[in-house]
Amino acid sequence: MSDDITVQNAPDRSRYEARIGGVLAGFSQYQLADDRITFVHTEVDTKFEGKGVGSAIARHALDDVRSRGDLTVVPSCPFIAAWLDKHPDYQSLVRQDEGSAKSQ
Repeated sequence: MSDDITVQNAPDRSRYEARIGGVLAGFSQYQLADDRITFVHTEVDTKFEGKGVGSAIARHALDDVRSRGDLTVVPSCPFIAAWLDKHPDYQSLVRQDEGSAKSQ
């Protein structure tokens, strides 16, 4: 099995999915409403923990949001909120009138 992580948006399931060697390794569930995307839950299969799957999902999802240019992020998911705290170059995507999961 390859250690290459591929991440794709699966809009029909409202989530970004990460795969390693074609196997689903993790996902980040989201909700779209108006001009915002709310990340509500991120999960990595235990057999893929520690391989950077969660970070790959977060980076890809937020890069995708940035490329769209019409959405702001509400980080309700504790993992996405913590990832954003560690990557200040993505803070401009965060909806300023919403608190992160850490502060709730």
